[in-house]
Amino acid sequence: MIARAEAGAGPQGMVDFDAADVARDVAELYEPLAEDRGVGLKLDVRPGLMLHGSRELVSQALANLVDNALKYGAPRGVEPKPEIVVAARRQGKLIEISVADHGPGIAAADRERVQERFVRLENSRSRPGSGLGLALAAAVARLHKGTLRFEDNLPGLKAVLVLPAAAVTPTKLVPPVKSPTDAAA
Repeated sequence: MIARAEAGAGPQGMVDFDAADVARDVAELYEPLAEDRGVGLKLDVRPGLMLHGSRELVSQALANLVDNALKYGAPRGVEPKPEIVVAARRQGKLIEISVADHGPGIAAADRERVQERFVRLENSRSRPGSGLGLALAAAVARLHKGTLRFEDNLPGLKAVLVLPAAAVTPTKLVPPVKSPTDAAA
C-alpha cells in the first residue's frame, strides 16, 4: 500500500467521499477493541466534509492512526479512563481528520522521522509493530496533496491528516434551451 501511495496510485479509485463517514466507520470498527482495553473512543465530526481521492487509502491511514493511539497513547489501568478522540472538520479549503490521545506523545525532534518506513521509537520497540503505520499514513497524505502532522495534546499526541477539500460543483439544474427547430418538431 505504501508503494502504491508513493507511486501516485493514479486516478483509478479516486472518488468524492465524505471524510465524516470514513471517521465514523473507522471509529465503529475500533470501538470494540477500545472497549476491551478500557479506553473511551469519542467521535467528533462535522457532516459534509467532501474529499476527492481513495476512500480505501484514507480509511487505512486513519485506521493506522487509531491503532497507534490504542497501542501507545492509551495507558492501561489509570483513572479516569483514558480517551481517544477521532475528529474531522473543515479548516478553510482543507479537511482535517485527527486522532488525539493522552499517552506519552512523540518528542518534537522525532515527529518527522516517525513518518519514515520501519522507524520505531525506543519506547515502542517492546510492543508489536513494524514501523510502517505512520509511513503509510504520511504516504496517503502526500498522494492526496496533503500532510500528516503531529501536535502536543497536553498530555498526549494529536495526529492530524490534512487533506484538500474536494472542489464543490454547483448542483443547480438548468433546463435545456429549446432551439427553434425543436419547437417545429
